[in-house]
Amino acid sequence: MSRKKKLELTWIGKENRPKLEPRILLEDPLRSYHAKHRVWDNDIFDNRLIFGDNLLALKALEQEFSGKVKCVYIDPPFNTQQAFEHYDDGYEHSIWLGLMRDRLEIIRRLLAEDGSLWITIDDNEAHYLKVLCDEVFGRSNFVANAVWQKKFSPQANAIGLSDSHDHVLVYCKQKTNWRPNLLARTEEADARYGNLDNDPRGVWMSDNFTISLTGGARGAQFAKTGVSPNVFEITTPSGRKLKPTQGRCWAASQERFAELVKDNRIWFGKDGNNVPRLKRFLSDVQDGVVAKTWWTREEVGDNQDAKREAGKFNAENVFATPKPERLVLRVIHIATNPGDLVLDSFAGSGTTGAVAHKMGRRWIMVELGEHCHTHIVPRLQKVIDGQDPGGVTQATGWQGGGGFRYYELAPTLLATDRWGNLVINPEYDAAMLSAAMCKLEGFAYAPSEALWWQHGHSSERDFIYVTTQTLSAEQLDALAEEVGAERSLLVCCGAYRGVTAAQAAQRWPQLTIKKIPKMVKDRCEWGHDDYSLNVANLPMAAPKPGAAPAQDDLFGEDGA
Repeated sequence: MSRKKKLELTWIGKENRPKLEPRILLEDPLRSYHAKHRVWDNDIFDNRLIFGDNLLALKALEQEFSGKVKCVYIDPPFNTQQAFEHYDDGYEHSIWLGLMRDRLEIIRRLLAEDGSLWITIDDNEAHYLKVLCDEVFGRSNFVANAVWQKKFSPQANAIGLSDSHDHVLVYCKQKTNWRPNLLARTEEADARYGNLDNDPRGVWMSDNFTISLTGGARGAQFAKTGVSPNVFEITTPSGRKLKPTQGRCWAASQERFAELVKDNRIWFGKDGNNVPRLKRFLSDVQDGVVAKTWWTREEVGDNQDAKREAGKFNAENVFATPKPERLVLRVIHIATNPGDLVLDSFAGSGTTGAVAHKMGRRWIMVELGEHCHTHIVPRLQKVIDGQDPGGVTQATGWQGGGGFRYYELAPTLLATDRWGNLVINPEYDAAMLSAAMCKLEGFAYAPSEALWWQHGHSSERDFIYVTTQTLSAEQLDALAEEVGAERSLLVCCGAYRGVTAAQAAQRWPQLTIKKIPKMVKDRCEWGHDDYSLNVANLPMAAPKPGAAPAQDDLFGEDGA
């Protein structure tokens, strides 16, 4: 019997995946920025702006933030086959899909169980991206495709039809856990309510009192049989006798209907002769409204609004494709609550961080381009200083405060020496090496002030020690004695001598001894610093031929 094939999107190179190096993050205090004093009691200072390749940055965040991000909003390159000043946007289709897949898989791991992903995209890749997200997140976790009105005026030189919308694809980590927030009620929504019968309970609007027998949310219970007990004759106040139309039933049983009539919650029209409708009072409805999938420019802004907002921070070099702050505000409002963590790994001009900051959310942004320094940093500084009058500043009541830490990705842990051998990168000091090995081995980096050999821990009794030294049997004896029989220690060292691997395991059962870089040399793609959406940076590119042989003293057999 042939194997059943699953329904999936395929492309050239799909089977190839990068072996990402989990880099450590290095803070640059000179670029970090904080308000001079606390403005709000809940000011957040520990936000993160990361400069570097976003795939490597996502991998760097994975250990600390897996399952902790409440909302991911990304605005990736749309693959429009155009070139913009701050980034290229024309890639071979399969390349774009592969690189997006690699990022989405890590994003899913970063999301909290009640978290959600929001992606703005246009028609060039929207429908392929939808199928790709179905694979990564599961079709059952698809929430909606919101349509955002990005333009008002038609494009005179358009070929075919003038596009006026973009898509916002919405997915959940686990749909059963997701609880979206309601939007604030508008004057337009409240205007639909009236009080035609002067009901003392206040204004109301009428709703359909029939449901389908063949489907729909309310009619699903009757769909299999098409039969319902809620088919009965109703006599209106005028004496007219009514039954539901073919294929429908009343929305309540005969007994419940009588109760509703007695409570004056059924409306038969001014003359008492109409089909019954249910009265829904404004005082009974929820404090907000469920967001619809059509987002107008009046509600969330358009491209022109976005350009005007971005121009206030760099008028001489306006970012090419910003998003309006109101658009991002809607996403963050629906998806999060104050204090929740928001991530944007395609930061662009920094709109997500600016809006999240004003809304009292924690945020992480990643950007590789130099506009991280020319656009994002100045924008965030103005937000923190309370000198950003535009966007959603007034709507959020923002007056400044908080701050962020600026990070760069550490260089690759293993570098190639002049003979072509992999060695520990000479840019790494002892602390960086310890932190990097902790991340690679799944330990939390937390050097002990009391115990020199405790550089990190994975549990209350499992620790790691990192050194480039060659350890003797006598040194290992002393180390094992300090660790004791009730704890375990992973020893990562340059080499060790005096015993074989088998002898070491028998002699010091509380120690696991491994040599660096041998222990990690095949773990990752070392020296690959750029996985950006660029053909030249493909992670699946074949390795260069003629790789040098490994260094004997570092990659040889364990032991002396």
